[in-house]
Amino acid sequence: MEWFKKFMQGRYGVDQLSIFLLLLSLPLSLILAFIDFPYLSLITYVPLILCYLRIFSKNISKRQQENFRFLRYWYPTKKKALGYWSRLKGMKTHRYYHCPQCKQALRVPKGRGNIRITCPKCKAEFSKRT
Repeated sequence: MEWFKKFMQGRYGVDQLSIFLLLLSLPLSLILAFIDFPYLSLITYVPLILCYLRIFSKNISKRQQENFRFLRYWYPTKKKALGYWSRLKGMKTHRYYHCPQCKQALRVPKGRGNIRITCPKCKAEFSKRT
């Protein structure tokens, strides 16, 4: 284990982009395993090779800049996906509406009949059936 610590000294290591590239290569290899074209399966090695090149790179500042650019697009995408996921989980118990004035997403319980909804952001009131 000591030799690996010495080997990794001065190298960039693992970050979010490297993990993403590693996880991207797995479904690619599964999908392309069912396609009967041998040279197309070589595409699965591209993200894997990029992942290892990033991990063992000694140009730390360049790898950090790449990771920051990746995270600038990744975090909004992840936030949106988590929002959709939580909304999907709450579909049995809640209804979702948008405020007609400020477009704020609002969650109200199902099965309450006609209710007056007050937007917490702009204080606008509107009626909806739940």
